[in-house]
Amino acid sequence: MNIFYTPDITNEKTYTINESESKHAIRVLRLKENNIIVLVDGKGSFFEAIIINDNPKKCEVRITNITKESNIKPKLHIAIAPTKNNDRTESFIEKCTEIGINEIIPMLCKHSERKKIKQERLVKTAVSAMKQSLKASLPNINELSSFNDIINNPFNGKKYIAHCYNENQKHYKTVYQKGENNLILIGPEGDFSTEEVKLAIDKGFEPITLGESRLRTETAGIVACTTFNLMNE
Repeated sequence: MNIFYTPDITNEKTYTINESESKHAIRVLRLKENNIIVLVDGKGSFFEAIIINDNPKKCEVRITNITKESNIKPKLHIAIAPTKNNDRTESFIEKCTEIGINEIIPMLCKHSERKKIKQERLVKTAVSAMKQSLKASLPNINELSSFNDIINNPFNGKKYIAHCYNENQKHYKTVYQKGENNLILIGPEGDFSTEEVKLAIDKGFEPITLGESRLRTETAGIVACTTFNLMNE
């Protein structure tokens, strides 16, 4: 199945694909008129279409069928400190998009090693993973936000902070209740500061662990995402 990301698509009968996706369809994949393709809007809709003009800059299609993603789950939001090695942050975004996540919030913490991100590049990583995994929903990739801003923003659901201090915190899978929306904070490689942990708890975040192993930042995020999705199967 050939999937193309078309965020501005509507319910009109015909649609012109943007130049980048047109080039990929016609010049790279060598698709022709009358070939069937699938467009996704990133909001949960699949548009089955037939190519009616195989122009490599303005490929035109006729929409033949529209369907919605049927697997509706509670919403998962992960705020995570970007890693010093940007490839690892991109790997986290790729894997969590494939598994299923609603929002990723790059988070600036006291011990953060990376203090700037290229949001556009991270979005492209998510788009590629969405298409590869045959999904129609694109997670929202936020701009870099401070730890304080994140913990002070209202959230409709349960809030957790995963840290490595030995405080006998419970495992995430034992406290999460199926069907709840979740916001999970994942700290940098140097972990959250003790002050940050206290501030989060004061704001209603429950401290959790993701297992006995000491996990890399991006691995912790993937484990949290996987656990959430498995518990909502």
